[in-house]
Amino acid sequence: MAAAQVDRLALIEARQGQIIAAVTDFGGRHPLTARVWGWLSLDFTGIAGAALFFCWSLSPSLLPRDWLFQGLIGGINAAIGYGVGCVVGWAVARFLLAGRPWWPPPLPVLRAIKVAVPVAAALACIVALAQAAGQQRELAALMGAEGTTTTGYLRTSVLAVAVAMLLIATWRGFRDIWRWITRLLMRRTGMPPGLARTLAVLVVVLVTFMLIDGVLLRGAYAVVNSAFSLQDASTRPGVEQPLNPEKSGSPESLAPWETLGFEGRNFVSRGMDADELSRINGEPAEEPIRVYVGLDTADTPEARVDLVVDELERTGAFDRSALVLIPTTGTGWVNPTAAQAMELVHNGDLAMVAWQYSYLPSWISFLADREKAADAGRMLIDRVHERWLQVPEDRRPELYVYGESLGTQSGEGAFDTLAAIRETVDGVLWVGPPNSNRLWGQLVARRDPGTPEVEPVYADGLVVRFADEREDIDEPDTQWLSPRVLYIQHASDPVVWWSPDLLFTRPDWLSEPPGPDRLPEMRWFPVVTFWQVTADLTNAAGVPDGHGHNYGTTILDGWVAVTQPEGWTDADTERVRIALDAARKTQGPEK
Repeated sequence: MAAAQVDRLALIEARQGQIIAAVTDFGGRHPLTARVWGWLSLDFTGIAGAALFFCWSLSPSLLPRDWLFQGLIGGINAAIGYGVGCVVGWAVARFLLAGRPWWPPPLPVLRAIKVAVPVAAALACIVALAQAAGQQRELAALMGAEGTTTTGYLRTSVLAVAVAMLLIATWRGFRDIWRWITRLLMRRTGMPPGLARTLAVLVVVLVTFMLIDGVLLRGAYAVVNSAFSLQDASTRPGVEQPLNPEKSGSPESLAPWETLGFEGRNFVSRGMDADELSRINGEPAEEPIRVYVGLDTADTPEARVDLVVDELERTGAFDRSALVLIPTTGTGWVNPTAAQAMELVHNGDLAMVAWQYSYLPSWISFLADREKAADAGRMLIDRVHERWLQVPEDRRPELYVYGESLGTQSGEGAFDTLAAIRETVDGVLWVGPPNSNRLWGQLVARRDPGTPEVEPVYADGLVVRFADEREDIDEPDTQWLSPRVLYIQHASDPVVWWSPDLLFTRPDWLSEPPGPDRLPEMRWFPVVTFWQVTADLTNAAGVPDGHGHNYGTTILDGWVAVTQPEGWTDADTERVRIALDAARKTQGPEK
């Protein structure tokens, strides 16, 4: 019985091979062409699907894409489209065309169709590439960035074909393994073909998952963590140990300089001293306090957060007018423009505190350490707030929270509700929040009816507000109660809008009128849009100020709105903005 089943399976596959040979045969007159095409064994409905998905992938997304990233996502989407086309072609042949007297058509007609499909697909892709290059230039101009050229963009097709073929070949490798396991089960156990196929699928999926999750991902995580820990031991050129006792890492500090990590050393050494603040603001300033604790400063998170409080005590942070808690991104990065803006607005009469919870950059921490980020933010805010409550109420500094990117997710981890924020701190500024932020998602989902997702209004802007540009911060024109909560988010920021839901669900922001720096030609396509926005993440901060994940000095306007400094004017804001722009030019890039 088992031998008969194996023979039956072999006969079925042989018949399938004969059908494929008939479909792909270009005739004995061209043996080389027939041999190459037979080796490729491409399905023609698959080719049509690949071309369709590739053309979809060329449509504009949130940020301008060069030919390299377009080639990568184009190849991925083409491979997916090829699979979809194969499934559709199989279903149509199986359930609609089987048994029809006119199918298959005469061989000359069939051959003509098989030639026309790839030729038409190639022409469609070239035309779409030329149109896409123009749209990419238009999007780049909208953001003040340099655009691509049409001839340069045509290189996309070569890379996309290579990526698609690699993915298709990988899939075929898994298919061949599945077939081999199926035959083995039938031959050794006498198992029915249907059950053997099902078990073979389970075996392939299980082994693949174990290899990826247990070997590849964990091994890659260990290698990446080790690599970035080595970088963490280095110091950015020009960064020197601070001598002022108000800074962690100074000779008087409880947190030794060499333990602060790459970003920590940059944070405590990069800033304006009291003399510079006095010169810019035109009145005597205090020396700003910057407290930082790195991963190597203590052995456990509990010991590190205790050291944070000890450093705040040592520097006299609880005697300042403002205390700013800064949950960081993965590596412990703090936006230097944001830190300098705070020091300028408060003329040095404040303390800022941050700490490091990972060696990994934000995008890896987002994938691997998301809960770790939330736990770190909760621990930092809870512990400092506990000590802050011990200060007599009439002498307490105002307590603020600032976070950017993954730092907003870390900061949100300390609060279950909006009410908890208002009961704990005197104001919050969150910039570029990831789409997966729990509290942000709840507020956006409950936005006032009729307000768009990219510019939501929550409860008439009474407590929490959302702004794209500095002009949007004071909208709506209604009362804004204190403590204030402000999210600054660009309509073109892929960090804000990327979500796995993009695979199969059209988001509201793609059904509504586009934001100020997004082309109206951007459309949602199943699967394709997910990969487009994923590619945008790689260049999220590489665009000019005011676009993507680059918020520039808009953070200054947000900080002024949240903290409401007494006697502050628009002229003060512009004076500080000029100083920040000058500092950014002389101190180099922020990341």
